[in-house]
Amino acid sequence: MYFSGTKDIKWYVNKHIQDNAAFYNGLTVVDVPAGTGITSESLKKVGANVIALDLFPEFFKVDGINCVYCNLNERIPLEDAVADVVICQEGIEHMPDQLKAFKEFYRVLKPGGKLIITTPNYSNLKAKLSYLLTESEYFNKIMPPNEVDDLWFADDKREMYYGHLFLLGIQKLRTFGRLSGFNIDKIHPGRINGTAFLLTLWCYPSIWISNIITLRKNLRKKKNNPYLVEIKAIYEEIYKLNLNFKILTGIHLFIEFEKIEEELNFSKFKKHADTNFIT
Repeated sequence: MYFSGTKDIKWYVNKHIQDNAAFYNGLTVVDVPAGTGITSESLKKVGANVIALDLFPEFFKVDGINCVYCNLNERIPLEDAVADVVICQEGIEHMPDQLKAFKEFYRVLKPGGKLIITTPNYSNLKAKLSYLLTESEYFNKIMPPNEVDDLWFADDKREMYYGHLFLLGIQKLRTFGRLSGFNIDKIHPGRINGTAFLLTLWCYPSIWISNIITLRKNLRKKKNNPYLVEIKAIYEEIYKLNLNFKILTGIHLFIEFEKIEEELNFSKFKKHADTNFIT
């Protein structure tokens, strides 16, 4: 974790690529949305085979790489299992159908492939406080999501490009990943938010107590479920994410997922679900 330095997530992604240059060398990496090409250029320098995709390919500025039009609300214009790594940097928060985007990432990745997602951290304590006070991303700075400020770009030929209208935290990211066939492999460090850090020091005992009570209460509800062992593992992963210091304090989420090949059968939990739902 970094307590000083730039807040720009591109710097941390670039550092990750440079620190893992030997890993990326020779791999096929999809950079979507590629933007102006900062990450694509970094990948090219370490020897990766870069496939750059973006809703606005005309903004891409890297010589030697062709950026292709791609709307992540639709099908990614690639064949199945062509990529070793997909990097979606500051893009998922703009997507109305985020689960569909995850499933497309899964489709284009090879078995065991990596999906790296960065997004503004809606799970740090400053962001949670901001939402409590104003339902906005930054209290006292910007308005809550609205039709004036959250349509960043639109023209007559393309679908609207939304702003941070679809911000999501670590738990939704994890769940979308699992429903699509991914496990969280690593949580990479980024810049710490000072306010979130102080709030975490102050609130951590309460956060721990609340989460342990919730965990135990829900495990008791499932004590007769035939899949209790699997459910317990899932709940404990969720519990640990809620207590993760990087998540509670970081400005961005920088998550590395791994594509898994096991059969996904979540309907088995539904068959034994509780009949009392909270409404």
